[in-house]
Amino acid sequence: MKTTLMDERLYRELGQLTKDKTIWKQNIPYVASLLKNQSPKITAKAMWLLGEMGLIYPQEVAPYTKEIASFIVSENDLLRERTANALGRIGRADYDLVAPYFEELLSLAGDKSPNVRLSFIWASENIATNTWAVYEDCLPIFAELLNDENERVRIEAPEMFRVLGKRKPEFVRPYLEKLEYIATHDEVSVVRIHAKGAIKATLSKTIKEPDAKTQSR
Repeated sequence: MKTTLMDERLYRELGQLTKDKTIWKQNIPYVASLLKNQSPKITAKAMWLLGEMGLIYPQEVAPYTKEIASFIVSENDLLRERTANALGRIGRADYDLVAPYFEELLSLAGDKSPNVRLSFIWASENIATNTWAVYEDCLPIFAELLNDENERVRIEAPEMFRVLGKRKPEFVRPYLEKLEYIATHDEVSVVRIHAKGAIKATLSKTIKEPDAKTQSR
């Protein structure tokens, strides 16, 4: 779709808004209204900003999470990428807001676009930072991504194991042998470094557990 002068103006406007967090809260409904914009570029920018807003103001963004999640099945690669980003940030702040879409979010692990797979890992790291228990049975998904054909995806995949290893090392221990192999044999140095980081985090002392209510989700 051809970019119009209006699209360019909106894009610049969103860029300026991104920089001024003092007016985020009052502008959440306006940014959410742009999810219906006909330009994927504008919709994607709005979704990214809503995710960042949702990290700080999750309850104010809550009414729009269903619409954000609807883009998981978009035919547009960029929009699937951005919905993962947004749900990850919102879910980091309040997992309950994205819980209804968790299984759909997991489906992006097998997306045809490497950028979407990358954003899926990044989103999962965000959610797992505060609500790691929901990933107890999901590690095989991330183990597959350790062998992804795309270099950037392989670079990011060990980071999910690092995040979980710091919080629930028992989740990651079954994958230590695989991580050790990658840390030694992957052809990309950053992949090897990240794999070593995941191993180190897992073998280090577990951080203090939060109360049972948080991890009962």
